[in-house]
Amino acid sequence: MKKKLCKRDKLFYDGDVCPRCHSADVASSCQGKINIVDASKSEIAKKGGYHENGEYAIKCR
Repeated sequence: MKKKLCKRDKLFYDGDVCPRCHSADVASSCQGKINIVDASKSEIAKKGGYHENGEYAIKCR
């Protein structure tokens, strides 16, 4: 099953709705991915505003 991408959170997820914001608004494509393993220690997570671990899109459409 292909993962979906939330337009609001830029989070990749499985299922029907985003687990974080409960939105069903799905993006059609993305430009770049980032995988946050430890958000509390990551400088990239702090600069990007990612507060939780997970796979995120850098830019989505």
